[in-house]
Amino acid sequence: MDLEQFKNLDPNNPGAWPALPKALLLVVVVVALVAAGWYFDWQDQARRLERVAGKEKQLRQEFDIKQRRAANLDAYQNQLDEMRKTFGDMLRQLPSRAEVAKLLVDISQTGLSSGLEFQLFKPQSPITKEFYAELPVSIRVRGTYEEFAKFVSGVANLPRIVTLDGIDIKKGEKKGDQKKAADGVLTMDLTARTYWYLEEGDDK
Repeated sequence: MDLEQFKNLDPNNPGAWPALPKALLLVVVVVALVAAGWYFDWQDQARRLERVAGKEKQLRQEFDIKQRRAANLDAYQNQLDEMRKTFGDMLRQLPSRAEVAKLLVDISQTGLSSGLEFQLFKPQSPITKEFYAELPVSIRVRGTYEEFAKFVSGVANLPRIVTLDGIDIKKGEKKGDQKKAADGVLTMDLTARTYWYLEEGDDK
């Protein structure tokens, strides 16, 4: 490198400089412009571009999800129709309010036909839900395991919905002797629940 070219340079007249100093000055100016552009403008643009790229990725994901949903719209509609049909079938299994009394008789007859002896059959106060009412019935019966099983199976096969819960089975007792259990005879306490659909105008 000829350092003589850098001697006696006139800063007020760079056009008269030798080629090498001119070239170095040009490089410095370009670097300074690039650095200033990055600091004052391009840096913000890069951050905005990064944010836009992230937003684009999110929008693409949302688009893919909506596209899949749109492609499966018919399947969703069929599933909704099936759910409505199933719900309608379940509602039809609920007795009307007028049918509840007959259903209670059916429960009692199912127990008697299973060989059970009723000690308690007491309907409680109805419980009102959003679109249906629930009638709990406290029941106590005497019999054997086989008779209990036959009763539960018979209630499950009734054409209307009846649920059984709170089942508690204990050893039975002989008459006249409260301390001795009867051979093979048991006592079962439970709550049977039946339901009816609340139609418009029913008291809630």
